[in-house]
Amino acid sequence: MVLNIKNMTGKCCMFLAKKQLQQACYDILAVKPSFIEIKNLNPETDTERINSLLSEFDMSVIQNPELTVIERIKQAVFELIHEMNNVSSIAEKSEYLVEKLRLSTRQISQLFTKYEPVTLERYIILQKMERVKQLILEGEFTLSEIAYMMDYSSVQYLSTQFKKEIGMSFTEFKESVVKQ
Repeated sequence: MVLNIKNMTGKCCMFLAKKQLQQACYDILAVKPSFIEIKNLNPETDTERINSLLSEFDMSVIQNPELTVIERIKQAVFELIHEMNNVSSIAEKSEYLVEKLRLSTRQISQLFTKYEPVTLERYIILQKMERVKQLILEGEFTLSEIAYMMDYSSVQYLSTQFKKEIGMSFTEFKESVVKQ
């Protein structure tokens, strides 16, 4: 049986969910972003146990079909920003989402806003900031390259948005991580 899982987007999340469920003696057949397939699962008795096991990692079984779509939206955004380093405008990102989800931009936006505390555009910006932080810490790219990768017209524009969203400059961010 396939279960849709909330907040299971990245490789680490998939690894943790699989490991946690295997340790609880579930026979895992497949793990993909936002879903896991388990052999011989009884949804009436196992769903609550699985929720309990995954709650430690802020994951849970999704039972509402609309929330499944929300997770698919989040996964598509994650792929674009974190895995593909997509160099494209918000409009092109919207086209990607429309194609991937087979819903209109309006449907995607309305559904996302219905269940999430931020708009889809804001969610994309927040994901971009998470990716920028990761790229800064990895130290493989210059700020100019990062700005280009994340579709900013200049380092200054990226810097301004970073300061606004994260609350500190690039240098302050690096220093705060070093101090930890």
